[in-house]
Amino acid sequence: MARIRIESGNGLQSAESIKSLRGTRESLALTDEGNSFGSDSELNGYTSERQTDKYGFIGGAQQYSEQSAEDIPPEVLRQREAKWLDMLNNWDKWMAKRHKKMKLRCQKGIPPSLRGRAWLYLSGGKVKREQHKGKFEELDRQAGDPKWVDVIEKDLHRQFPFHEMFVARGGHGQQDLYRVLKAYTLHRPEEGYCQAQAPIAAVLLMHMPAEDAFWGLVQICEKYLPGYYSVGLEAIQLDGEILFALLKRVSPLAHRHLKKHKLDPILYMTEWFMCAFSRTLPWASVLRVWDMFLCEGVKIIFRVGLVLLKCMLGSQDKLKTCQGQYETMELLKTIDTRYMLEGFLVREVIELPLSERDIEKEHLAQLRRWKETRGELHCKSPPRMHGAKAIMAAEPPNRQDLRQNPTIIVESSLATNKNGEGQEEDKARKKTKEQKNGKKNGTPVAANPEPSDTSTKPSPPLKDTPLQGSNQSLISTEHDTYL
Repeated sequence: MARIRIESGNGLQSAESIKSLRGTRESLALTDEGNSFGSDSELNGYTSERQTDKYGFIGGAQQYSEQSAEDIPPEVLRQREAKWLDMLNNWDKWMAKRHKKMKLRCQKGIPPSLRGRAWLYLSGGKVKREQHKGKFEELDRQAGDPKWVDVIEKDLHRQFPFHEMFVARGGHGQQDLYRVLKAYTLHRPEEGYCQAQAPIAAVLLMHMPAEDAFWGLVQICEKYLPGYYSVGLEAIQLDGEILFALLKRVSPLAHRHLKKHKLDPILYMTEWFMCAFSRTLPWASVLRVWDMFLCEGVKIIFRVGLVLLKCMLGSQDKLKTCQGQYETMELLKTIDTRYMLEGFLVREVIELPLSERDIEKEHLAQLRRWKETRGELHCKSPPRMHGAKAIMAAEPPNRQDLRQNPTIIVESSLATNKNGEGQEEDKARKKTKEQKNGKKNGTPVAANPEPSDTSTKPSPPLKDTPLQGSNQSLISTEHDTYL
């Protein structure tokens, strides 16, 4: 039986035009049914080979995933898991007072075992789910608009067809994907369904149950990327102009080249932005980008796009190979692997100086230009929220509290030592108060009480501390992540 190889990274082929991205057309990808990734003829090749890589892709089909993923020592991973559990169990406090530290931890990468839960909290999906209990079940029971149901059903087998969740037609992964997408069309009937939403929902489903994935999708569509999936796709076109204007600052050479050959941004950035790079990058890089994106907002998507454009078109040597419009488009369709690898890409994205203020300033400039040349926008999108902190700040004061009992109890030497120090500080404060009260009341107080014998010996480092009676990490595979 012949093996099947994927030669195009993680993605499917780009849309030929922006119009094809709307749900009324066959989109983002698959030029014809017989040759699309995920057709029965191709998937039948896997009937006897079911080994998956650590991300759940059958036969390691996700190109470059093994080479790009940076292995983290188990003891370091356990330390990160303990820190993230503390953050998740004290979420409001961390968001309000220690957001910068949380951002740094998202940049380092969320532990695989907690990624689904962290994404739900970062996006505000957890709050939405608690505020609208039973909403997803209610939508799930409804039949759905036949116009959208038909298009959704045609798209199911096209979403990551070599991932174990979606490999089987009619399998549990495709069923959950259908439920999530159908529920969204009922939740936002004025928007309906856009085919670029399917990979977003599929990525979420790899890390969380269907109800959580639904609320995660709602938050991404309404808070992170508002207007991207609406009729006319004006928001994505506007962001394309913003990206092009920002490129002039980041790489003037690349900007001049694209302008010279009249390459409209919508031709190369539509799939990048609408799918949040889930069809473009190696999987290890996708996960790291999403960790930062859900924490910091759309500026991460802009940064990734700018880094790729700068790397591919930012030097004279590279431009020698693409001296025309066609050659340039082909180059941007086949991005050099080394620029997409996890370590390099994340480092470049973090170091690129682009803030929310820069994006909003350019957004206002491009919006004025749009009105001057094209008139008013037909679809008025809600304001964009730049990351988890902005989303939380926009919630009403009586928002559902995120605090909950910890799912996993971790006893670490760091926590034990911290608790011990806290108890000693409480005792010292209490004694000081008693001494002051004693002086006021004329009661004799011992000047130098005998030292207590409750001092503790130094605790061993966290790496030697067993986690739930095991030396293993909380997770054995990347994709098994519900908690």
